Amino acid sequence: MNVLVLGAGLIGSPIAIDLAQESAFSVTVLDSNKKRLEKIPDELRVKKILLDVTSERFKEELRNFDIILNALPGFLGFKVLKTIIEEGKNVVDISFFQENPFELDELAKNKNVTAIVDCGVAPGMSNMLVGYVNSQLDCLENVFIYVGGLPVVREFPFEYKAVFSPVDVIEEYVRPAFHIENGRKIIRPALSEVEYLTFPQIGTLEAFNTDGLRTLAVTLKATNMKEKTLRYPGHAEKMLMLREAGFFNNKFIEFSGVKIRPVDFTVKILNSLLELKPEDRDFTVMRVIVEGLKAQKKYRYTYNLIDYYDEKTNTHSMARTTGYTATMVLRLLKNGLFNRKGICPPEFIGQEKNCIDFILKGLKNRGINYQEEIE
Repeated sequence: MNVLVLGAGLIGSPIAIDLAQESAFSVTVLDSNKKRLEKIPDELRVKKILLDVTSERFKEELRNFDIILNALPGFLGFKVLKTIIEEGKNVVDISFFQENPFELDELAKNKNVTAIVDCGVAPGMSNMLVGYVNSQLDCLENVFIYVGGLPVVREFPFEYKAVFSPVDVIEEYVRPAFHIENGRKIIRPALSEVEYLTFPQIGTLEAFNTDGLRTLAVTLKATNMKEKTLRYPGHAEKMLMLREAGFFNNKFIEFSGVKIRPVDFTVKILNSLLELKPEDRDFTVMRVIVEGLKAQKKYRYTYNLIDYYDEKTNTHSMARTTGYTATMVLRLLKNGLFNRKGICPPEFIGQEKNCIDFILKGLKNRGINYQEEIE
């Protein structure tokens, strides 16, 4: 199977390397940045294409592949996904764009395309786990998702490093969060409603509202449903200060006779401060709590994940937990275990037990272990 990976960044590269370990895949990576492509070792079975996805030749390149894995930044995601679907290609997408993916559902069905969106760790595995529990219960009552990727070493001032582009990090702190409260969809500001959770091996982290619930708020019914991002205590207040002071504003202002957007300036400054460098060690922590009823009896499912940088492969944890989820879903499609057409969020996969078992087994083989507790 010919696979095209879009993006050779901190997540795209491990994705390509993981797929290249399997002889059934012929892997090609496309990126507009030559330096990123050069970081992929030449001895691997990975072909490279230096090309901008906004160029006319991009569509022609898509036609040479059986399936696409989109690991581009969010601001490019929706448009690129639409182009992929228009070309009739199945796709696994982790770009986490702001637009509503279901706007492309009819197009995908007409093109007989399976498009798995939001296919990372959270959203992604979190959705699959919730979808699985939903299939086991008669009704859902509460869904709470807490997730974060953090550096092992805390460094002033932000005590945070990002495996994603700074643009996507800032978007997380600006984009409103959709939650379900008492059966109704509500909007909460990003960075709001800070609470504290304690995790073994890690200690106390803060959790705040972000737009991670995404499709779950539409596809499943629950009385209460929310997703929060985990960071070291104090991070939310610092980001809130920058946001409210206007540093994340995307409207043009005039500065010394030149029109600039404050967010572009902020990204430039934060890039070196937040960039997760090759020598940085990180970990991913996630807790998913799902409560509901079956035969009038209450059940509580809890899934915990703590994953660290892989010293053997020199792969960051957030790249592993996000990227390997996507590669396992791609394998799911290759093996014909999931054939639903249209826009398919991960919770659709989770509702089929053979699919979630396949994903969890593949992740466990890669050292990513989700611990399940049922009460």
